[in-house]
Amino acid sequence: QVQLVESGGGLVQAGDSLRLSCATSGRTFSNYNMGWFRQAPGKEREFVAAIIGSGGSTRYADSVKGRFTMSRDVAKNTVYLQMNSLKLEDTAVYYCAQGRSYNWVIATTLAGYDYWGQGTQVTVSS
Repeated sequence: QVQLVESGGGLVQAGDSLRLSCATSGRTFSNYNMGWFRQAPGKEREFVAAIIGSGGSTRYADSVKGRFTMSRDVAKNTVYLQMNSLKLEDTAVYYCAQGRSYNWVIATTLAGYDYWGQGTQVTVSS
């Protein structure tokens, strides 16, 4: 079956960096879009970043552009989210997701994904 397992979350100070990983299994990795989403307490889950299709183009939410970088290692079936210059408002549970939408706009929404990881907590303190 399809499995997505996130790791790398933790407690950091504002301005620090953190790298999240998401290891996948169960489907041919390069055939699918991969996304990162996050959910803060009391808020809806929101899009953070995505790698689209076999070509590997990336999309980012405006709130993280220039600070976060998403990448993938096809040989390891793993995606990463490098988070730099972390802010208090980046505090959330971060989820990776896998899906196959041929529309990149949909690939930046929850509807574009059918499998999700369990999430990893990122807490940014002042």
